[in-house]
Amino acid sequence: MPTVQSATAAAAHNIASTRDLLADTQERFLTLLVTQLQNQDPLNPMDNEQITSQVAQLSTVTGINQLNETLLALSGQLDVSQSMQAAALIGKEILVPGADIRVGTGEIGTQVTHFGMELLSPAAGVKVNIMDNAGKVVRTIELENYSAGVHSLEWDGRDDTGATVPDGRYTVQVLAFDAHNAPVAVGALTSGVVSSVASSTNGVRVDLGLAGSFLLSDVRKIM
Repeated sequence: MPTVQSATAAAAHNIASTRDLLADTQERFLTLLVTQLQNQDPLNPMDNEQITSQVAQLSTVTGINQLNETLLALSGQLDVSQSMQAAALIGKEILVPGADIRVGTGEIGTQVTHFGMELLSPAAGVKVNIMDNAGKVVRTIELENYSAGVHSLEWDGRDDTGATVPDGRYTVQVLAFDAHNAPVAVGALTSGVVSSVASSTNGVRVDLGLAGSFLLSDVRKIM
């Protein structure tokens, strides 16, 4: 798991590298300018406007590098903040984009993992199809009147006949419609318990075990 210290150290390293690059650029520019002045043709000396233009270019480069340094510092602070947020999720159940549902038999009987949906706009009707590994629909659930946003859904682990389905992995399909029966954009959500977090090239990721690994930005709801 990334620590605050490691994220801070990485940000400091990036800033130090930028400063070194800026110092090296300035030194090379000044060396070149002095060399030009020392070796200029006495009968055709460098124009003041030319020197002023080169100095202005250096100032522009300096300003850009200072801006980059500021952005790197902000990026480092964001990495630290995301790492702390992700660490607080360890042991918690969350909803992320996905269509998996797992059914198992526990001490209190049949247990079904949570799932949900994310609606981009209100829906007058929602149809949930739950399918087995062969793609066969074992249960259809009809729902009504949902607002836009993230919603948790439930399934009791029974098929359309009322019989308990075998343990295993199932897939959910969510369809939504408005009052005129036109399709509404909707995405299925799967759940998992955060076991660990780790940094990656794309940002902080949370590990949900069998449910997979997701970016922190994928988290739609904390249960």
